Parts: sequence; structure tokens; C-alpha cells
Amino acid sequence: MSDSPQNAQAASASAASQVIALDAMGGDHAPAIVIKGAALALSRNASLRFLVFGDTAQTQPLLQQHPDLAKACTLRHCTDVITPHMKPSLALRQGRQSSMRLAINAVAEGEASSIVSAGNTGALMALAKFVLRALPGIDRPAIASIMPTKKGEVVLLDLGANLECDAENLVQFALMGSLFCRAVLGTERPTIGLLNIGTEEMKGHDEIRTAANILQERPVPGIFRGFVEGNDILAGTVDVVVTDGFTGNVALKTIEGTAQLLAHFLRETFGSGLFAKIGYLLARKALARFKLRVDPRRYNGALFLGLQGVCVKSHGGTDEEGFANAIRVANNLVKYGLNQRIAEELALHYGAVPQAGDAPPALALPSANGSV
Repeated sequence: MSDSPQNAQAASASAASQVIALDAMGGDHAPAIVIKGAALALSRNASLRFLVFGDTAQTQPLLQQHPDLAKACTLRHCTDVITPHMKPSLALRQGRQSSMRLAINAVAEGEASSIVSAGNTGALMALAKFVLRALPGIDRPAIASIMPTKKGEVVLLDLGANLECDAENLVQFALMGSLFCRAVLGTERPTIGLLNIGTEEMKGHDEIRTAANILQERPVPGIFRGFVEGNDILAGTVDVVVTDGFTGNVALKTIEGTAQLLAHFLRETFGSGLFAKIGYLLARKALARFKLRVDPRRYNGALFLGLQGVCVKSHGGTDEEGFANAIRVANNLVKYGLNQRIAEELALHYGAVPQAGDAPPALALPSANGSV
């Protein structure tokens, strides 16, 4: 007996839930790093499947070096590429057959559950927002990512998608960031802070003070702690730090630059003489643990929150380890049904219409090491 149309649709949706679309041509070291990263991700999760969009002449030889990945991939040939410096408006007009656009289309058309790209951030946001559309009740999607703190990890958003935000945008970011924290870090009731120039109630511009008032009165899936300052981000004062895209991007780049400076100072110090080199040998194990804890590749994979589809942005200069982690993030967010949860929270607390579709699976929290 043949399957009913309903069964066929369910089977198709189930298959798509395991497929991740990859923009093979995006990033500083594409397509080599994309293919190597996918192979590494597959070695850690054999259930993954990939739709790879890129120039066959460049990607096919790379796939042949990874037989297991080649079996788990479907390669789609395309020669157009979104360049690193292409303006978002130009990418919308001229990038319709690019690897980035076609990978996003695969999510919109139900062929894939998510898309991962290390390409042009502005173009990726513009294309994803145009193709996937924002979730009902979300005015502006935001870029969210995770970074280490003294107490564990923190979610920071927005990291550059919206240079200027009103109070309602910030409130929506707080809701989405809290749910993202619950899904990825396993924090059941995340604490939330608004990034400001001081913790006093009268500090900051009108938009941030208004957002604080709303968050104090309106229920969100977390605990609102009020204002936090820049030094609170890495102190782990709260689990979710909310700000506009301009401030968030400046904060992110400052933190990255500080980490690079500290690494430079360490190399310089331990290479300064014989006793310093001996000291390095004695402290090698401790330094290895330090390096692992602050390794930016562990935190690679920023999510475009608020879209009707999972879109993860990998750092353009990452290596295969970092790209594999971005794939892990994308897979986790699909598994946890994050977008459906955001839509349901909006419907519950903000009167928005939830996204159509089946209810998400029960929230499965990641293990301590972040594995799936």
C-alpha cells in the first residue's frame, strides 16, 4: 500500500531536519575549510547530511579526500559568489544564483533544516531576511553568539544586524536571547541584562530606559536583572546581555582584540629567555587548559535570531574546527525547535501569531562539554 500524502510530507520533513545547507564558497579559506569542517562535524555526528552549494571544479576534488562525507553530501554546482566586500543591496540584486543565496533557498523550500555560511555577514543577513522572512511578531532579526566568562558562558546580542534599535527591538532581543540561552547552554531561567554606561536607573538614552521599564513589567522566559556595564559581560554577571548592533559589534571586536593581545603577550613573555622557556615547560599543561577554555573556535557560530529558518554565521577566518562547531550549533538549534519556541513565547506574551507547524520536541539540554 502506498504512503498517504500526509505520511509522505512527514517523511520529507523528517529527512530535511537532518540536512544542513552549506555555502561552500563563503569565507576567507573557502571551500577547503568548509569541506574539512563538514567532514569533522560528520565524524562527531554520523546522522548529519549536507547540501553543498559551490563550484564543482573546486569542491569535488576536496570531497574525494573525505569518502564518508562524499556519501553524506549532495553537491549543487554554482559559480556565482558573494564577495566579502559586496554591499547587501548589491547581493540582493546580483546574488540570486550565488552559493549563499541558493543555500538559503534550500531552507526556505524545505530541502534543508538550516544553513551555515562563513561569507559576507551583511549580505547573509540581507538575503536570509529577504528569503526566510522574520518570525511573526519580530520586527528585526538579531545576531547572537556565545562567549566565555568567569562563571561559564554568556549570550550577547545584537552583534551588528541593527545599528539603531528602539525599546521594543531590545525587548524582543531579550526574549530571543533568553530562549537561545536555554536551548544552547541549558540554563532553564537565564538572567538578562541591558548593556548600559551605568547600572543606575537614570543612566543611558531614552530607548534603553524604556526597554528596561517594559522588561520589568512584561514577563519573559528568564529573570531581568536591569542594567549591566561592559565589564559585566566577561564577569558573567548575567547569562544574556542585550544591546543594539552598533554597541554589540564594538564590544565583540574589543573583546576579540583583547584576547589576541593577551595571547601575544604570553608568547612574548615565554620566549624572552632561557628561564622563561623553562617556566613555559613547567606550566605547559595549565596553559593548554587555558588555551582550550578561551579558544574562539569553541564559540564560533553566530545565529540570526528571529527568522523563519535557522541561519548560522561562521567567522570568515575560522578553521575546520571552528566551522564544525558552527555546524553543531545549527544542528542543535533545529533539534531544540528554537524558532517554534520563540513564536510560542511571542504568542503567549506579546499577542503575536505563532509560526505554523508541529510542536517542537521536548527541550533536550546539551551535555557539559556541549556535545549533541
